Amino acid sequence: MAVFTGAGVAIVTPMKKDGSIDYESFEKLIEFQIENGTDAIIVCGTTGESSTQTHEEHLETIKYCAEVVNKRIPVIAGTGSNATDTAVYLSTEAEKYGVDGVLLVSPYYNKATQNGLYAHFKTVAESIKLPVILYNVPSRTGCNIQPETVVRLCKDVDNIVGVKEASGNIDQIGHLAAISHGYVDIYSGNDNEITPILALGGKGVISVLSNIAPRQTHDICQKFFDGDIEGSIEAQLKAMDLCNALFCEVNPIPVKKALELMGKIGGTLRMPLSEMEPANTERLKKAMQEYGIL
Repeated sequence: MAVFTGAGVAIVTPMKKDGSIDYESFEKLIEFQIENGTDAIIVCGTTGESSTQTHEEHLETIKYCAEVVNKRIPVIAGTGSNATDTAVYLSTEAEKYGVDGVLLVSPYYNKATQNGLYAHFKTVAESIKLPVILYNVPSRTGCNIQPETVVRLCKDVDNIVGVKEASGNIDQIGHLAAISHGYVDIYSGNDNEITPILALGGKGVISVLSNIAPRQTHDICQKFFDGDIEGSIEAQLKAMDLCNALFCEVNPIPVKKALELMGKIGGTLRMPLSEMEPANTERLKKAMQEYGIL
């Protein structure tokens, strides 16, 4: 059984002007997500700026999220690292907090071989009992998890159940779906590919768009699951301009600006991320207005 189906939000980590984590705003964001039909919360992923958090902050954020959600929907903790021992540490600690699964990004900078990736993910997964979703995002990590490696891991390691596919390579994702024969839970890692990946047998999306449009993103998936394929396509196409605006600068700069425009957070980013360029802010604002959320 999949950890979740539908739209899981890759939730931002709100921060105060001094750079500390704004837990009050974080709680409000979590409640906003649950009230608007989000199917799961993925905490401390790329969108959550985990790469600039200390281990203590990272784990405290995961723990806080799990406590606020309190089992109302699944919580999946981003616990990946380019150091296997660190990924084991973060994963075993997160398991203690009662999360429902972990998301493991492929090791970045190291650029491991496929055998190295297999050994890394297997080691981390076997250190916990939680379901594991792999995270393939070669544009950020410089390392592509090949479909054959994903299938091998899901078949060899009981608790590795699926992959968040953010390669943007539909041919590769289709190949994965074909050779896995439904054995791998595939989630879109890109908001502009939700319906296409559902059509290939995907279980849903781990979404940036859901931060600002949770109900609408949920509906893209739900319409498809309900057999309203045309409705899912229509909802996907309606969101395309906004999806593109949310990635006109590196994530999560635009989505934090969008939440700031909505009055939900302060929008503070940690360096080396920087304030959004004025022209891109106007582009984002226009896309939000045309989509009907501003």
